[in-house]
Amino acid sequence: MDKFSYLGTSDVNAIEQLFTQYTNDNNSVDKTWQDFFKGFEFAQKDYSSSNGAIPENVTKEFKVINLINGYRSRGHLFTRTNPVRQRRTYTPTLALENFELSHKDLETVFQAGNQIGIGAAKLKDIIVHLETTYCASIGVEYAFLRNPEETKWLQDRIEKSKNIPNFNKDEKKVILNKLIQAVTFENFLATKFVGQKRFSLEGGESFLPALNTLMEHGVKLGIEDYVIGMAHRGRLNVLANIMNKPTKDIFTEFEGRPSEDSVFDGDVKYHMGYSSDIKSDSGKQVHISLTPNPSHLETVAPVVGGITRAKIDIRHKGDNKKACSISIHGDGAIAAQGIVYEVIQMSQLDGYKTGGTVHFIINNQVSFTTNFIDARSSIYCTDVAKVVLSPVFHVNGDDVEALALVAKLAMDYRQTFGKDVFIDVLCYRKYGHNEGDEPRFTQPLLYKEIAKHPNPKEIYAQKLIDEKSFTIDEIKTIETQFKNELEQNLDEARKTEKAKMTSFLQGSWNNIKMATATDFDESPKTAIDAKLFLELATKSSQLPKNKKFFNKIEKLFNDRQNMITNNNYDWAMGELLAYASLMHEGHHVRFSGQDVERGTFSHRHAVIKVEDSEEEYTPLNNLGTTGKIEIYNSLLSEYGVLGFEYGYAYAAPNALTIWEAQFGDFFNGAQIIIDQYLSSSEYKWRRMNGLVVLLPHGYEGQGPEHSSARLERFLQMCAENNMQIVNTTTPAQQFHVLRRQLKREFRKPLICFTPKKLLRYPTCVSTVDDFTKLNFKEVLDDPKANAKDIKRIALCSGKIYYDLIEQREKEGVTDIAFIRLEQLYPFPHKQLQLVLDKYKNATQFLYVQEESENMGAWRFVDHNLRKLNLKYIGRDEAASPATGFSKRHNAENEAIMATIFTKVLVK
Repeated sequence: MDKFSYLGTSDVNAIEQLFTQYTNDNNSVDKTWQDFFKGFEFAQKDYSSSNGAIPENVTKEFKVINLINGYRSRGHLFTRTNPVRQRRTYTPTLALENFELSHKDLETVFQAGNQIGIGAAKLKDIIVHLETTYCASIGVEYAFLRNPEETKWLQDRIEKSKNIPNFNKDEKKVILNKLIQAVTFENFLATKFVGQKRFSLEGGESFLPALNTLMEHGVKLGIEDYVIGMAHRGRLNVLANIMNKPTKDIFTEFEGRPSEDSVFDGDVKYHMGYSSDIKSDSGKQVHISLTPNPSHLETVAPVVGGITRAKIDIRHKGDNKKACSISIHGDGAIAAQGIVYEVIQMSQLDGYKTGGTVHFIINNQVSFTTNFIDARSSIYCTDVAKVVLSPVFHVNGDDVEALALVAKLAMDYRQTFGKDVFIDVLCYRKYGHNEGDEPRFTQPLLYKEIAKHPNPKEIYAQKLIDEKSFTIDEIKTIETQFKNELEQNLDEARKTEKAKMTSFLQGSWNNIKMATATDFDESPKTAIDAKLFLELATKSSQLPKNKKFFNKIEKLFNDRQNMITNNNYDWAMGELLAYASLMHEGHHVRFSGQDVERGTFSHRHAVIKVEDSEEEYTPLNNLGTTGKIEIYNSLLSEYGVLGFEYGYAYAAPNALTIWEAQFGDFFNGAQIIIDQYLSSSEYKWRRMNGLVVLLPHGYEGQGPEHSSARLERFLQMCAENNMQIVNTTTPAQQFHVLRRQLKREFRKPLICFTPKKLLRYPTCVSTVDDFTKLNFKEVLDDPKANAKDIKRIALCSGKIYYDLIEQREKEGVTDIAFIRLEQLYPFPHKQLQLVLDKYKNATQFLYVQEESENMGAWRFVDHNLRKLNLKYIGRDEAASPATGFSKRHNAENEAIMATIFTKVLVK
């Protein structure tokens, strides 16, 4: 390894000391230094006769080495990468004087030239080589990498080629074709659909051939799946000219035609996703997916990661060299959006790594109206890459061949090291934020320069003509043919009455259908065979005899065995057996979140540690089932991890994918994913998703932050059967609702408000019959109510039911029935009516909740049951979810009970 990669200008003395050691005893320094110093053996004789003083020529060699390392570590600061602006100045520069060299040394031959692969060379030639390599159209940041193998790998490739592209005529033609497509497509849209927003790629069109080069090269290296996430700028161009979406369909969307799917609410054309199977130039098939996304910048990044991981796990059997994620950013967004940091921190974790994401930054140097100097404190928008020690390439967007060269190198790096890599495309935005925006209000000087700047196609065409690779006529022919094709497709689009919707119910989504309203009238069969249930229960509660476990773990598993004997299964057993039974049926289970292996409240223990070691044992993966469970404690993130799991479920409809919040109220750290994806993706983008979200919820005196999972917020978003909201109260009900997720013929997000108190509550247990003879019940009747005695019916949901029945028993009251709404949405009208029909003598109907009146399910339930004239019983309206004072909490609970059982009804 070339250790000089890490040396700065202040290290000359250190190198001299090593040289002194070497001359006294060659073996006193390691082999790398020995090999280097051999080049100076001619100086040893002088050294031995100079009373220990290092000869001047050797000292200068070291100074040249420092110069070389100066270019390697800081050359990127002095590149010609900005097509429309002068770069900021940085000090110290790479001037000879800063390395204790002078112009008098330019003609001197230095052995240090061997370090950059050109052999002994004059200093002036060494500098030319370094300037060409590190300070032209490509700037490279890699000196901060800590893995010597990576550093040397990059160094060898960069310095050997001098970062000079060397494409043959056929390769240049491919680049030219894609560049012509990119430029012509944008010009065509501008002239045919005047005034319409399209978020054009103009000014950054070189990105398109670079993306094509990257993907074509990746296919040759074994990639079979690409998953792309990008914001709106350039999206239509990628759809048309990378993914081969018919331009006729794009033009139909511009014409404003309604969708051929009447249920589909739709979204603007630059948010829509697409997927296609394409035959690469090398003749291999590759599947490309462009993930739909909202305007919320960077929010698609974790989703792309999850989709890619699912493809790696399921389709490619864990081989991350066959699927690659590509994230395309804006300069303002990558520098400022916190989700970028979360996703990058996830990139090397076992639960979330995907073999490396290739990041492109379309660097317009302006965010909407904000100049780059106001958009970040860091030098580069890509400085977040240093968090995980990923190399960064800064490239002049006017130099399309340089971009193509870097794209190939980036893919080689990704496939070799399995890490993220960043390509910063320095370009510009021809118009404002959108085509109707006036950028000269805020960037008058920049846009004066942009107005007279030739586009990348004009620049590249002239280069090809000058070097006699192509003639003007050849280039014009390519351009004319493509434009004629666009005209023909536009004519067809104007005759089309409905916008085409591409079905996503293909591949892994085969045999899954879109839901209808009647699908929610009754839950499917989720009970399992009693013999199988007992077998899974027994195996999952046994520990291997050849491993020693912590005594509390052994007690916990003994308790689970006693549950089998006593036929009383607690919450953890019900939950874990739901996973085990699905695994037995061949389904995989993926589960992540903060502390989920043990469980926040120490109930799950799905992964346990062998005593006095870090060895882990997962009981569910030792049942002999076809399916496996992958359960991961996540990093301390909600936004990134929930987005990732949403993406995983998006690509794995036949696996049970779960995210659990540490406490239910922490979900709001991921509110964007819930609002923009989970609740609305099926109706915006026609994309179903079966993600399960577990949110611990319940008022137990723990204060404002650990009581409410904000049930009301989810219910407010419910419409068109978009989600399933449940608040189950027994282990068997949780067992069935988890199994139901994969037993239905469609997929909908499942939001489970899960208990804390009930995890170990003595009366919150289920029997074998509950698991093997019943299915999920949207409404649970009161098992102790005598229908003819009931005058009042109180509806409730969640753990308050146990408080209510205990108080009823204590008070000896017999005229009130407590009916549990286990599913709140889709609201179980028919199921509830079947229960209510029993109670002919009931004249009063209540709704009881532990949440404040402006929270919880009260207003949602009241809206759905207006005919019952429900009376509310619960806490008063409040700004904060719960009190932080235990005495006040207890007093509020007592007031609720007193109100019910003294029959003083409020409101």
